[in-house]
Amino acid sequence: MLASGLLLGALFFYLLVLVALSVWRQRKVCSRLPPGPTPLPFIGNYLQLNRERIYDSLMKIGEKYGPVFTVHLGCRIVVVLTGYEAVKEALVDQAEEFSGRGEQAIFSWICGDFGVAFSNGERSRQLRRFSITTLRDFGMGKKGIEERIQEEAGFLVEAIRATKGALIDPTFMLTCTFANVICSIIFGDRFEYEDKQLLSMLQMMKGSLQFTATSMGQLYEMFSGVMKHLPGPQQQAFKELKGLEAFITEKVRQNQATLDPNSPRNFIDSFLIKMQEEKENPNTEFFMKNLIMTTLNLFFAGTETVGRTLSFGFLLLMKHPEVEAKIHEEIDQVIGRNRLPKFEDKAKMPYTDAVIHEIQRFGNLNPTGMARRVTKDTRFRGYLLPKGTDIYPMLGSVLNDPNFFTCPEAFNPQHFLDEKGQFKKNDAFIPFSIGKRHCFGEGLAKMELFLSLTTILQNFHIQSPLPKEAIDISPLMVGFVNIPRSYTISFLPRG
Repeated sequence: MLASGLLLGALFFYLLVLVALSVWRQRKVCSRLPPGPTPLPFIGNYLQLNRERIYDSLMKIGEKYGPVFTVHLGCRIVVVLTGYEAVKEALVDQAEEFSGRGEQAIFSWICGDFGVAFSNGERSRQLRRFSITTLRDFGMGKKGIEERIQEEAGFLVEAIRATKGALIDPTFMLTCTFANVICSIIFGDRFEYEDKQLLSMLQMMKGSLQFTATSMGQLYEMFSGVMKHLPGPQQQAFKELKGLEAFITEKVRQNQATLDPNSPRNFIDSFLIKMQEEKENPNTEFFMKNLIMTTLNLFFAGTETVGRTLSFGFLLLMKHPEVEAKIHEEIDQVIGRNRLPKFEDKAKMPYTDAVIHEIQRFGNLNPTGMARRVTKDTRFRGYLLPKGTDIYPMLGSVLNDPNFFTCPEAFNPQHFLDEKGQFKKNDAFIPFSIGKRHCFGEGLAKMELFLSLTTILQNFHIQSPLPKEAIDISPLMVGFVNIPRSYTISFLPRG
């Protein structure tokens, strides 16, 4: 009896010490950081955050503490930046200091510090440089990739035509199109839309991404150290990510078996050749884990974001049929009906260009941006951010900054048009982020969006089963990513 009492007393004392150490650590670190709501031991600011609307919760905190503030996601300390001026000052004016990659818990689980998207330091620099150069070698940003996108857009038009105007959810077909473009670069081939491997990959990608937007996904972001060991929906997300890893690993194995070092066929081949060239270098960053994770990063980024954007775009066009009518008019004037759209047409189609920009701005599909991390002790706006501090550059707050957009809460292509109807740039348009870790697939995504949208609307006009007043354009899930609602649409051939 005495022994059990002593054990309970010792355990209680140990917990008190842990709480005291947690409070002491928080106060010591927070004394140098930007202001923010007072955290509790272990759970941080969990009680002040709505896990269903994490972005909105952070923006509400910003209303009280200003454009630079600190939140505690469990024991994890994050400095949040809101508005164009704060984000630009950090990511551009102090680009090197804010060039680290912060934790994105669910993807960090599979990638760790490997691959181009989630690595840091010299590894990140080498993989990024190699990836950009190699993607250019395989046509990204050149005429070759434009022809590949045109070809894939043609397959998409035929798939849509086969629906004969029936109501469909277009998300799958659109995602297949963009998956095939990036697959042709990294794997060297495309998939038929009915291909079971493609279906499986897209389903795994969709499931793991949607988890990040759920309330449990937000909870995992705060308490991943504990939750990764517990049962729950995170385990299904892990399974889906491991499935994607296994698929890419098999693709790499197939490439290894047929590799010709003198004739690389795709991104994987080029990486394998680089591995051979550096096999005697003990400090090389070109090894199997980095190849698999970089390929996974490229597949994810090159498929998912563009697919979500265009899917949401058609939902917005059903809500605003007058916008679709103006795009049709511009297509007929500039392109006509008898040739394929070209990317160079964009310069003569300011309204269509403005609509695509506004779809990206209003869609706000990655509202918190990918987490950054300061690479050394950094002075920022009078505060001292210790090396390793995670940063949330709230891209959504920039895309909705009222200092740059007159009606940020409304879908309005006029945000990107001047008084003469010509396209005008806007510094706050940064859906691909800015600074040293901005998305280097931006050029490819812009070409895909323009060519795919114009090719579809050259051939079809769209129809909703609902009156436009009943169409709900609010996102289904709002977390670290925004997931648009599912919907049905008819594509009717243009007369």
